[in-house]
Amino acid sequence: MTHVRVPTASACFFLVFISLLVGPVVAQNKPSPQGEKSVSTFGLKDGDRVVFLGNSVFENDFEFGYLELALTTRFADKFVTFRNLGWTGDNVFGDARSTFTNPPTAYQHLIQNIVKTQPTVVFLAYGGVEAQEGQAGLARFKDGLNNLLNKIDSLGARTILLSPIPVMSTDSSLRAAKRNADIELYASEITKIASQRGKQFVDLYNPILQISKQSVITENGIHLNEAGYYYLAKILENGLGLKSNQTPVSIILSKQTIETSPNIKKLNETNELAALKFTINQPYLPLPAPKSGEQVSDTPQLFRISGLKKGFYTLKEDGFDLVTASAKDWEKGVAVRNGADFNQANLLKEMIEKKNDLFFFQYRPINETYIIGFRAYEQGKHVKDLDDQSILIKFLESQIALERLPKSHVYQFSVLK
Repeated sequence: MTHVRVPTASACFFLVFISLLVGPVVAQNKPSPQGEKSVSTFGLKDGDRVVFLGNSVFENDFEFGYLELALTTRFADKFVTFRNLGWTGDNVFGDARSTFTNPPTAYQHLIQNIVKTQPTVVFLAYGGVEAQEGQAGLARFKDGLNNLLNKIDSLGARTILLSPIPVMSTDSSLRAAKRNADIELYASEITKIASQRGKQFVDLYNPILQISKQSVITENGIHLNEAGYYYLAKILENGLGLKSNQTPVSIILSKQTIETSPNIKKLNETNELAALKFTINQPYLPLPAPKSGEQVSDTPQLFRISGLKKGFYTLKEDGFDLVTASAKDWEKGVAVRNGADFNQANLLKEMIEKKNDLFFFQYRPINETYIIGFRAYEQGKHVKDLDDQSILIKFLESQIALERLPKSHVYQFSVLK
């Protein structure tokens, strides 16, 4: 993780109750037809436990929560829980998870982490670290990945395989071209394994590489920044077949009537725009833009109004001004990137980040050796504090459940005088 925060048990309780007071790939090859078929069948159901398992591509999202937010909002009518088991530098053998305590071995530690979460769906992102071994390490990686998949299959969980992301640095010391050639080689092997085993595969390599040519999406050419995770969430949605179904809001004015698009529900019948009140059927909450201020391309809600007289008109949401534009601009279409839905999505994202913070320090306590390791005889009594974190985690999950569905808001236009 980029920033390390060490919450104590009391601090965590204080955090939650304060919140109550303030309110709620083959890299270059086309995936197999089998893989394409599985994309259209992806879904989540009530009670699913989703696990993100892999290296830093997952661990670093602890700080931003975009991947979980995207799946939470796309399946907002389902109660789904998420656990992030990403570990920087990890591989399919769990080597990065080794501790002073042995047993368990690093691989046993990896398997224990997986089993304890009782997953029903696993997003698996390995290959980036292993690719540093080049062609010589490919056979060993293939065996390790298959063994890991065998274990996940034995738990009855579905696995979605993700490709590694590319190195996006111009620093010659990183040998980006050579490393990317090896990453493509391993991504190709992951695709083959996914096809052979009937697993879904999502290409991250090519979309990330293309976006990196237009936007700054990494901290150091290797690890994604906040904008990088925003785009990664979008790529994951597309790779799973979760296409954007957000349609423009359209209003057509005439002397006798006001016609509206199907996603509008009129709250009153009138032929005057200023008197019209309406709600919008939003299928899911939007992904909020990065707080860091990086510019990202998005698909905002578009409002189009034709038949307006010359002048300027303000769109109001629940009585508050949202955006003002000329009649000409409203006819072309005005993009709305603020408002209650974005505020709600940001609140949801913050709760996901808090929940993930608690889980991170529960399953990876900094003084692990003294609490659950070979020196537990000294401080093992504190293991109860780790268990108590589950209470706070479940509480935050219940709050997330209350905020994941879009809420109804009343819209109205007024003439700017």
